[in-house]
Amino acid sequence: MSNPTEISGGPEAHAAVPNADAPAPPTPKDASPRTGRRPSVLPVLETLFELYPRLFGAEFLPLKLGVFQELLARHPDRLERNSLKAALGVHTRSTAYLQSVAAGKPRHDLQGTAVQALAPEHVYLALLELFRRRQGRSAQDLRPKLRKQLMGAFEASGLSRQDYQTRVHGNDEDANALLAEAFADYDQERARQEALHRAFEASGKTIAEFAAMYGMDPRDVGRTLDHKA
Repeated sequence: MSNPTEISGGPEAHAAVPNADAPAPPTPKDASPRTGRRPSVLPVLETLFELYPRLFGAEFLPLKLGVFQELLARHPDRLERNSLKAALGVHTRSTAYLQSVAAGKPRHDLQGTAVQALAPEHVYLALLELFRRRQGRSAQDLRPKLRKQLMGAFEASGLSRQDYQTRVHGNDEDANALLAEAFADYDQERARQEALHRAFEASGKTIAEFAAMYGMDPRDVGRTLDHKA
């Protein structure tokens, strides 16, 4: 599986940018291909926004695989290979882009049409990268929230636990430990739901009556029973 830094550039960016797993260094304004330095990406990002505001505007949508080559083919007069590589790398490493990937939004073509589902491992790695960025700025422990997000992504993937773990397991032991903790929380919650469901079925009570017996909120009981069903 790709390591987490690859998703920070997005899988499409990694394919388009050979060094997408390493953050691009700051670029002087006067940098140019002639000097061997990376050109400024801002003009390219502005051009992409002008051409495709639905993809590069207020909301960043996950891009379909192969979009780099398609952009070059469509706009040879406005987009240059090296600067486009750099711009897509910056774009797909942005927090806004990662948030769309972490939310599991589908990949879109240049017309703004959803065309491909995201691979589960890309959603997983985006969640990890966002967690690391946020945790670095927060005094609060964000791991409980991450564990819930990981299990939400697992359930949305439609994969068995074994298949999901095979897809997302990598060499990062901290990430692997977080995933193991998330599944432990998941198992505990599922066991609680099973116990509540059995107790409710045996009680012969309505949801409101059952909730009153145990001092619970009927809405919480209803949601738990619905989730179990």
